[in-house]
Amino acid sequence: MPDVTATLDITREVCPMTYVRTKLKLESLPPDTLLEVLLKGDEPLKNVPRSAKDEGHDVVSLDARGDGTHRLIIRKRGT
Repeated sequence: MPDVTATLDITREVCPMTYVRTKLKLESLPPDTLLEVLLKGDEPLKNVPRSAKDEGHDVVSLDARGDGTHRLIIRKRGT
């Protein structure tokens, strides 16, 4: 897998700020780059990947980590 361009830790955020922060970070990145998002909780785990897909981005992977958090990799699409 290509290198991750940026990392965003939203493990302490609650919805809707989880995706708001993710969206703002994606907007700051050039197209076709990878963003690593660290998240925690049922709502962010469901909503952040779905919202990213709805906006046309690719969910590359979503993996559970041993500490109760998840690692989401999103490839930014668009211009």
